[in-house]
Amino acid sequence: MDFFGDHIGLGAGALLLFAIALALAFEFVNGFHDTANAVATIIYTHSLKPGQAVVWSGIWNLLGVLASSGAVAFGITALLPVELVLNVGSASGFAMVFSLLVSAIIWNVGTWYFGLPASSSHTLIGSIMGVGLANSLLARGHVFGEGVNWAKAKEVGISLLVSPAVGFCAAAVLLLAAKALIKREELFRPPNPNQPPPTWVRVLLVLTCTGVSFAHGSNDGQKGMGLIMLILVGILPGVYALNLSTPSAEVAEIASHARAVNRVFSKQSVSGMDFQHMSRRDAEAELSGFLKTTGSVSDKTFAALASINRLIGSRMEKKSSIGELSHDERQSLRSDIYLAAETIFKANRLGLLTDLDSRREALNYAARLDGVTKFIPAWAKFSVAVALGLGTMIGWKRIVVTVGEKIGKKHLTYAQGACAEFVAMTTIGVADTFGLPVSTTHVLSSGVAGTMAANRSGLQMDTLRNIALAWLLTVPVCVFLGAALFALALNIIIGLGLQ
Repeated sequence: MDFFGDHIGLGAGALLLFAIALALAFEFVNGFHDTANAVATIIYTHSLKPGQAVVWSGIWNLLGVLASSGAVAFGITALLPVELVLNVGSASGFAMVFSLLVSAIIWNVGTWYFGLPASSSHTLIGSIMGVGLANSLLARGHVFGEGVNWAKAKEVGISLLVSPAVGFCAAAVLLLAAKALIKREELFRPPNPNQPPPTWVRVLLVLTCTGVSFAHGSNDGQKGMGLIMLILVGILPGVYALNLSTPSAEVAEIASHARAVNRVFSKQSVSGMDFQHMSRRDAEAELSGFLKTTGSVSDKTFAALASINRLIGSRMEKKSSIGELSHDERQSLRSDIYLAAETIFKANRLGLLTDLDSRREALNYAARLDGVTKFIPAWAKFSVAVALGLGTMIGWKRIVVTVGEKIGKKHLTYAQGACAEFVAMTTIGVADTFGLPVSTTHVLSSGVAGTMAANRSGLQMDTLRNIALAWLLTVPVCVFLGAALFALALNIIIGLGLQ
């Protein structure tokens, strides 16, 4: 079977199509929850008709996805175990992708059915943690728990915990400021079910909806894109392991930098450690161990880094393009680049690169390496954007009613909707800049709750309790689902001989 320029078997081709369909299904279900929040206020306030609102939101989701940097996409995949990322084409790699996607879809559909604004971000991260824990339990020679990137999980967890509090407080403050500065009573009244709001109010609400939709696309849309890239690298490494469109000048720069940076690594290595005679297997094992959560620097770490980096430089030297490498060389080079770049970043976090100039040179080099492996083709972005938009068009009603009527004891006013969406748009945009995944659902729903509290409209505690319960259960339930499905999928794939 000839697919996307690579030659693969019929079974692997079917696996590829099924895996990509699962990734797009995740984004489709994501539209039930997160993008529905973007259109909730303009539909509920009759600023736009439902059909107009979801199409408008879908367009801006598309633009947000296309404008995204990919930082969030690869921030999510950084949570995965090192050995599964390096061997994503193995039975364990395929089981990882299938299990985390299916577990995330199951939980998202369940919470959507009950109209609960659950977080797709929490769902996916919980599933990834479950896969990592199961992998560390099932794989030989592993310590339980070392399969999870706890440092990255902590960073992502803080952003997911802090963002709802920011949404609540900022939306409340913004509403109070609006009341003090804007003396237009119609802005602070609940919507009339028989007529649209004044034109200027409608424009305001459409603008905030546009901002949330764009921000959602640029952040949440990346999660599915990162998973699609894992799938493509696993099944079509010859085409997607490396960015074949990398400019020839950049290839030459990386080869040149590899030699210069190796002098830095040689200085950091223990005296007498000859990296030139270290085998690739030993170097890879050393760096893989260092990158694990339980891994720490040893007297061989920088020698191993220098050894792997020497291979990177020699492969790219005298090459005008990545396409000149054979398929096997591309897959091997991807693993080397991943190990080198991630080791540099971790060494920097641990304060091991003490010299300022050397640190700057090493980090600049690692960023160049990332550009070769961390890329997303345009068709993947378009596919994710379409899946998000279609999900919104089908599943928006349940979430709209919850946001508009069931959070506060009084119906949502125009000002409350605008303030909540403005805060959500800003918060997500800032998180996107730093490559952090946040929950559109929780930021917006907590923003609505904040405006209700500031307006003294009262809060419906039953609804908030249900949302909080879904929020608290999402990660542990998805950890269990991800772990159980990983073990099941691994046995099925091995049994079918698709490894």
